Amino acid sequence: MALIYSLQRDGVQYEVRSAGRTMRLYTDGVFHSSYNPDRPMTGGVWDLLMMPAFLRPPGAVRRVLLLGVGGGTVIRQLREFVRPEEIVAIDISAEHLDIARRFFGAGGPEVRMVQADARDWLAEDRSRYDLVIDDLFGGTDGEPERAVEADAAWCKRLAAKVARGGAVSMNCLGPAELSRSGFLTDPVLRQRFRGRLQLRSARDQNAVGLFLPRAVEPMELRRQLLAVPGLNLRRDPNLAFTVSTLK
Repeated sequence: MALIYSLQRDGVQYEVRSAGRTMRLYTDGVFHSSYNPDRPMTGGVWDLLMMPAFLRPPGAVRRVLLLGVGGGTVIRQLREFVRPEEIVAIDISAEHLDIARRFFGAGGPEVRMVQADARDWLAEDRSRYDLVIDDLFGGTDGEPERAVEADAAWCKRLAAKVARGGAVSMNCLGPAELSRSGFLTDPVLRQRFRGRLQLRSARDQNAVGLFLPRAVEPMELRRQLLAVPGLNLRRDPNLAFTVSTLK
């Protein structure tokens, strides 16, 4: 894999590597993003974060809030398959936002990228969104970790940004971390988000939680995905993932 960009700033090492048309972002050795415009579905955790959009009627997801941009893989996928009117993308790293624009093609007229700490930004923002995606990750000693603990207080802040009928997706390091999140432990959030699914990619250890206002069964999601043009879930073995109900 060829190194095409390297930057060290404030003690952090950023690298963009390529293999053919696939671009990958590494920050301090932590793998943050992968994208190939010829194959927008990556087989990785990023595919799973936009899944709540397919449980809504076409065109219902107009505004998306993305917390944690990395290289912007999720932005590219949202533009390809969901086509919201607005994507507000927050990342604490100005370098990540620059890389997302320059190397991953994640900019666009419908995309507003903001360099900010997500916790501070949420305290000031007064908007609501049809889909809130929490992909806030950093790393220590080359190992990924969530940047903000997904406790009840944090999950309530996310829920406050969700418009009527909207949903949240949250990336966690694995099922154990997801099971401790406020969406599963707080009775108020459990009452509001009756649909609770766990998605896991065959390629990652991560567990993604989907939280929706209505109950939803795993097979409903699979049926909806099979109808989405371009996903090719039946034909591409690299897109294998598991989905289960979170109790």
